[in-house]
Amino acid sequence: MTDIKKPETVPSPPRPDISAATPDVIAVQPAEPELAPASTPTLAESSTPLASAAFNSAPASASPDPAPQAAKPPDQPSVYTSLGQPGAKFGARAEDAPWTQTWRLIAARVKAISDKAGRRMMQRTLKIGVSARIFHPEDGAKGLRGRTLQYLEESIAQWVMSRDVLVFMIPTVNTNGLVHPSSIRLRDYAKHLDGLVLQGGADVSPQSYAEAATRPEWGGDRVRDMYELELLHEFIEAGKPVLGICRGCQLINVALGGTLYQDIATDVPSSIAHVNDKYDQLHHAIHFPAGSSLATLFSDSDKNKEWVVNSIHHQAVKDLGRDLTVEAVSGVDNITEAIRYRKAPFVMGLQWHPEFHRAGGPQLLDCTPILDGFLRAARETRF
Repeated sequence: MTDIKKPETVPSPPRPDISAATPDVIAVQPAEPELAPASTPTLAESSTPLASAAFNSAPASASPDPAPQAAKPPDQPSVYTSLGQPGAKFGARAEDAPWTQTWRLIAARVKAISDKAGRRMMQRTLKIGVSARIFHPEDGAKGLRGRTLQYLEESIAQWVMSRDVLVFMIPTVNTNGLVHPSSIRLRDYAKHLDGLVLQGGADVSPQSYAEAATRPEWGGDRVRDMYELELLHEFIEAGKPVLGICRGCQLINVALGGTLYQDIATDVPSSIAHVNDKYDQLHHAIHFPAGSSLATLFSDSDKNKEWVVNSIHHQAVKDLGRDLTVEAVSGVDNITEAIRYRKAPFVMGLQWHPEFHRAGGPQLLDCTPILDGFLRAARETRF
């Protein structure tokens, strides 16, 4: 066996003069390391950076102190512990039980999906139904005039669509039809649509509020009454908002047990003209009684001011139906001009035609806030 010659001891280099070094760069003359026992780490093996060694190390012949170990970060709680778990201890860590982690992961996923679906539901375009006007066949007529027609007045559809919502006319249904029977009911429309507009048109029949017509021409449209009364009932039962226009206002009153003046000029001789040949060019003032929600809606304006609306009706609310509140009255003769049902989020009737009022017009009441309130209720009740 060959003897191993012990290496000569290399003197340690002098420590650098720190005071002579510039603050930015310190030149360090690297020293040739001496041989050391295997158990003693050399400078190259040490975790201490080279620049740090130049300032803090002892002479190379001495064994350097081991570098301090970095503090161990505290244990972090599992991301699932904040989700809650029936039967699990609050603040339990992820490693406590695998099934607990799985349960909480599923709960977090379900919540995320639910929140996303809720946001999509709130962002979905509203679908508003409008009741149909009915044209009944004329005796002896041919072609379309000899058929039953259901139609939508253009202005009411455009007024509602002006707020970027979808409008659908709701037809009458006939489950006993001989030619095209169907199981679709009006309640199906109430289920799938977000709100209902009852448009104007023919008189409400006195039969619908247990009276006889005092003149033949005031007999109204009993067929349409039955259709719209059922439609109104289904939307109220579904908790969906309803806005009645002109005839629709009168129908809401009748549906809740109220009655009508069959002809304002006959039944209220002191009244002003509420209809004439000017059609929607006939205007009169209205005001909102104390406590009216419309007064609150238009609170930015002078509360004592009278607003101007059009007038195209010869019938009007007489005896107020149950749980209804008067929202507006004619400024001269106190004829009821708007009503609201107190036991629903939004069921309101307007005696005038807001669809004929130009938004921001100089004279007539801008009814856009009323439409926005109706559509807001539709969004809030769509669930």
